[in-house]
Amino acid sequence: MTSSFFKTLRAGINSTFQDLGRKYLYHIGLPFSGAMDKRNYLISNNLVGNQNNTAVLEFAFQGPLLKVENGKINFAITGDVNFRIKKASSNIVDGECYKTYTLEKNDELDIISTNKSVYGYLSVSGGFKLEKYWNSCSTTVRAGVGANNGNKISKGDKININNIEKKYVSKKLNFINSKIEFIRILKGTNFDYFSKNSIVKFLNEEFEISKLTDRMGMRLKGPKLENNKETNIRSEGLIKGVIQVPADGDPIIMLSDHGTIGGYPKIGVVISADYDKLVQSAPNTKIKFKLIELKEAEKLYKFYKMETDKLLNQVQ
Repeated sequence: MTSSFFKTLRAGINSTFQDLGRKYLYHIGLPFSGAMDKRNYLISNNLVGNQNNTAVLEFAFQGPLLKVENGKINFAITGDVNFRIKKASSNIVDGECYKTYTLEKNDELDIISTNKSVYGYLSVSGGFKLEKYWNSCSTTVRAGVGANNGNKISKGDKININNIEKKYVSKKLNFINSKIEFIRILKGTNFDYFSKNSIVKFLNEEFEISKLTDRMGMRLKGPKLENNKETNIRSEGLIKGVIQVPADGDPIIMLSDHGTIGGYPKIGVVISADYDKLVQSAPNTKIKFKLIELKEAEKLYKFYKMETDKLLNQVQ
């Protein structure tokens, strides 16, 4: 059987292959990476009948333009995304997220843009034919590690699909990506380094997401946070969602491709249940933080997981 594959006519912005990430490698400087929005990633695989950890194509703002050079491909797109399907017959179909479609030879898939969000996900039945590195296909571009030789996809790339011998079943999920009023956080390890006035500002005033944001980190603009103790500390381990404050007083939230150590004081850490919604907040979006306790964060994560599982079970 001849493999199905796409030819990349346009790469889009920051289009990379991602799965659930790469574990246990912080000691050699490699973060988890993986899909930024875990819920949308899981739904995309569920729609096309894949296992949870199957790699998908993640894109930011504008996705790729792909042409089917051979075979038949069943796909789904999740997120808040505009896309179109141009059939070989020249018929153009406006796509709908959270719904499966089938492409045939010479059909084109044009992922035009995301809507007031950042990331979208393209999954295909059978998954993309990729090599694993340390048990993951996730691409960490700064380290040059992962599928596609650790690089973003480029114009002209051939993207192979694993063939599966089964009849495709049309599936759909009624789902709307919701917003939250606050990004909830826990105290960081250096919370007490900051002045009382700065802590009041941090928890009561708005911050704006700057354009200096990518898979590694999110820089914020807003009230300057004053450090009363040390603006630089001995480098120590970082985790996804931790909020560092450099000497200029503007917070930086560490995201999925974050460095594994850092020497800026940490005022807080975003709870896991709010991470998906945080990363989908586009530049110029205003956000506010709300401090909660660990027990509440654990309850919220359990609710987040239950809600995600419920959505996956609703796919028909």
